[in-house]
Amino acid sequence: MAKFLTNKDENYAQWYNDLVIKADLAENSAVRGCMVIKPYGYAIWEKIQAELDRLFKATGHVNAYFPLFIPKSFFSKEAAHVKGFAKECAVVTHYRLKLDESGGIVVDETAKLDEELIIRPTSETIIWHSYKNWIQSYRDLPILINQWANVVRWEMRTRLFLRTAEFLWQEGHTAHATREEAVEETDKIINLYAGFAENSMAIPVIKGYKSENERFAGALDTYAIEAIMQDGKALQAGTSHFLGQNFAKAFDVQFTDKNGKLDYVWATSWGVSTRLMGALIMAHADNHGLVIPPKLAPLQVVIIPIYKGDGQLEGLTVVAEKIKAGLEAKGITVKYDNRDTHKPGFKFAEYELKGIPVRIAIGPRDLENKTAEVARRDTLTKETIPVDSVTEYIQRLLIDIQDNILKKAIIFKEENTFYIDSWDEFIKTLDDKGGFILAHWDGTAETEMKIKEETKATIRCIPFDSPEEEGKCIYSGKPSKKRVLFARSY
Repeated sequence: MAKFLTNKDENYAQWYNDLVIKADLAENSAVRGCMVIKPYGYAIWEKIQAELDRLFKATGHVNAYFPLFIPKSFFSKEAAHVKGFAKECAVVTHYRLKLDESGGIVVDETAKLDEELIIRPTSETIIWHSYKNWIQSYRDLPILINQWANVVRWEMRTRLFLRTAEFLWQEGHTAHATREEAVEETDKIINLYAGFAENSMAIPVIKGYKSENERFAGALDTYAIEAIMQDGKALQAGTSHFLGQNFAKAFDVQFTDKNGKLDYVWATSWGVSTRLMGALIMAHADNHGLVIPPKLAPLQVVIIPIYKGDGQLEGLTVVAEKIKAGLEAKGITVKYDNRDTHKPGFKFAEYELKGIPVRIAIGPRDLENKTAEVARRDTLTKETIPVDSVTEYIQRLLIDIQDNILKKAIIFKEENTFYIDSWDEFIKTLDDKGGFILAHWDGTAETEMKIKEETKATIRCIPFDSPEEEGKCIYSGKPSKKRVLFARSY
């Protein structure tokens, strides 16, 4: 099956698209720019969702749900916010269809909405309208709410998982009594995202804050985690925004503090989306197919019998079911694939393409020897293991696979991170290698935009751990005290 994949070293974009389709993750829908997430793709998303949901709840957050439709008047209350999203908004103007004289379906012009509705591109405005009714006193704070939802941003150039007109995500929206609490929340969430990316997705990231040009519309500060993909491009894998009092002032959300003084509430918002699916693919997959870290694999182990005739299958099934039960007792997800409609070779290729971390094959000789062949997806290596030791062996193996996938990604990130001090070297590195480039910038929006226009590279973030360092801007030659992270990106 993997032979149908384009070689990723020859055409990375086509390889990615082939893999999403062939591995049954998603497909384009009848609606331009939207996708159908297929069961296997959605199962991976559910694993991502479940772990993030656990992390959010462990830090005191609760889930709620707010409307998909936002009155246009709400959306226009925060000027910077509406400016940032205006070009991507889908607008509902009518609420009814009718048949015309020829039997065709048309919009009923008598059913025009009194006020147009924006289909949710993000929920700050609709949520802060509710918060005005919920918050009167410091006793009502903090509010720590997360929402799992879909959003619509009318993208003209789309790509499965990476950029679609409609996508799934979570968005956190919190309200606080003090600036310090809101900043602490913003910081806490970006660290939570970074920990999830590394511990569950096996993707190392760089944490930092966005330049003013790259901030979320309506935020005073945006923190981000940036990951590097195997083609050397960066992918923003999560953002956390300190909104200050902007939305509280726009919606007149005030509270009485402990001293009886009236003040505006402090806010944050933060989110990750199904774009993480794209990150998972592009960070780890190879020319054989997906490589799914065990912690996010819906199916961690598959058992495939190799046999001739039903007589052999019966004996293999007894052993396979015993192995399956032992693994499931340890919380490992297992499938015994005894379909007689496909040959073992087809099954091997299918599960390799889908990135199942461990494959167990059992044949007649294994029955005699009381062994099983165990193959790991990350290295494509195999070992023969005594059946009685399989459960303990695979428990350790899954941990090792998770660690090895992360280790490989860390090495790739380190080998593709460059410290650059001249404009010529900057351009050459971008064109020849891509990757993360740490270089000096003079801090002006003008220079930032010129670099983007001339190279298509942007400031991905200003790393939190970037040390003070005297230098000169690679573009303008003006003084700089800190390196920032440049890259071409998705």
